[in-house]
Amino acid sequence: MNTHEHEAAPDRLGEYLIGKKIGAGGMGSVYLATNVHTDQQVAIKILPGVLAREAGFVERFHREIEALKKMHNPYVIEFYDSGVENEIYYYVMEYVDGETLTKRLRREKRIDWKTVVDISIQICSALKAAHDAGIIHRDLKPSNLMLKDDGTVKLADFGVAQLFATEKLTVTGGIIGTAEYMSPEQAEGKRVSRQSDLYSLGAVMYVMLTGRPPFSGKTMLAIIQKQRYGQFDRPGRYVDDLPIWLEEIVCQLLEKDPQKRFPDAYVLSRRLQDVLNKYEMSTSEDTYALSGTNAASVTPTVVQSASEHVAGTGTLMQGLMRAQLESESTGSRLSRLFDNTWFLVGILTVLLLGGYYWFQERELSPQEMFTQAKIILQQPENPEWYTARDKYLLPLLEADPDQWKTNVEPELKKIKTYEIRSRAGITAKRRSRTGPQNEPQRFITLAQHYMETGNLVQAEIILSALVDVLPEKPDQKEMRDLALQMLNDIREDPRNKAERFIMLTQSMAKADALVNEKNYKEAAAVWKALIVLYEQEQNEQVQKIVNLAKENLANLPKPVPAEQATTDSQKASPENE
Repeated sequence: MNTHEHEAAPDRLGEYLIGKKIGAGGMGSVYLATNVHTDQQVAIKILPGVLAREAGFVERFHREIEALKKMHNPYVIEFYDSGVENEIYYYVMEYVDGETLTKRLRREKRIDWKTVVDISIQICSALKAAHDAGIIHRDLKPSNLMLKDDGTVKLADFGVAQLFATEKLTVTGGIIGTAEYMSPEQAEGKRVSRQSDLYSLGAVMYVMLTGRPPFSGKTMLAIIQKQRYGQFDRPGRYVDDLPIWLEEIVCQLLEKDPQKRFPDAYVLSRRLQDVLNKYEMSTSEDTYALSGTNAASVTPTVVQSASEHVAGTGTLMQGLMRAQLESESTGSRLSRLFDNTWFLVGILTVLLLGGYYWFQERELSPQEMFTQAKIILQQPENPEWYTARDKYLLPLLEADPDQWKTNVEPELKKIKTYEIRSRAGITAKRRSRTGPQNEPQRFITLAQHYMETGNLVQAEIILSALVDVLPEKPDQKEMRDLALQMLNDIREDPRNKAERFIMLTQSMAKADALVNEKNYKEAAAVWKALIVLYEQEQNEQVQKIVNLAKENLANLPKPVPAEQATTDSQKASPENE
């Protein structure tokens, strides 16, 4: 059929002979190819025909190419060439003869901590190159990390990074990614930063060390909720020989607050190198000699002599030990006072009380007011949200609407939705205790579930139908208002458009693949589902895909009736000749 003429890979593109398929993703399939002039093996990524028909995805494909062009780093897949031939868009990149980190973990379960540090330092270099080019990867995970036989790591797949390269989507964020390695801010659909990639690296390090991700669950929603609010087990619980310095780094990378993580990949790489240096120093003969039972009696002169054999951090160790020994030998009334536990508790109490009353009595700055509101709203739904609105957000909006409108209005909408849901009797707290009470509540809860998991398209379908079904009667008004409020929030969210197109195009690509396998029944089921879901969508690009699904459905080969197939078989039988 002509609708699929570009879905199967051609035998040749440009100067490259196309071989076997070696990978696939939402933004294209990857094939092994050979340069006809040099015999060099390369990887070639081809944009699926169904995506190539949409200008937006062609533009994103080109942005992915531009991203790779910007990054010249030994730990990032190298870009070679790109082009378009017979309306097939493609680009050529380095072929890595090795395995993914996922495959290695399946085979070995865990990786020793020194190798983890080595791999992580290489990933830091790759991330620094991406971040310096203004690119956030957004989907760092074991399957996007290639390991060569010589131990070199290669970071691949910048397709998700470039999906959100437009200014509008970058500001708003999105939750496309892999739940087990997704930062809390990305799970909430907030704006991501380089610290978001560092969180993902922390999760990758965790799974390398322990053989399990920091958070797991039966559903994507369960994992995302744990990323946002859960507490992971420290990796040392599963790894006996893990240095405490490395464990602290992993835990810092997995902080919920991006500002508590490392500032950038370069600083992280230096900290990782320090782990190796500290470990070597702690296991050296000189350090071992100083760690015996008589270490406390070693004089500063002896410490200095031993430390001369330790490079770099050894000098620091010498100074610290000398200071400690001198302090212990001399002492003072002040130092003894500070060693008194009750004295320290008293000072701490005074400081805390003084700081509290100072904070309460003084007038808060606008930024502090907004920060206080955000702290309250980060908690699960509760009546304190109204305090955030009345005490902090509304005064900010009234005092300086031009300055605070952009930041405050989304929070007020969030509180408004909670208020309507409270009146409708389906707040999160009540829902977890008693469950939905009636059919409208059940559908509202289902829509809320889809919104929380990022499936905005499905949530929109449910809410739109619910608004049409619920009458504008007093007993249903609260429920209808809630459905309408939630529906408006979704329609104003730019993530919805991106997710809709990803779902549509991936589904179309899946159906095309089923047709190529002559699995017409399942392909028809996919197209019928898309038509039912999106036929009423008032969007020109969506309607193009729906019409294509209808056309493909009409052009499917008609199945042969069973009776006719039996008759034809009998006619072809030698006994009937």
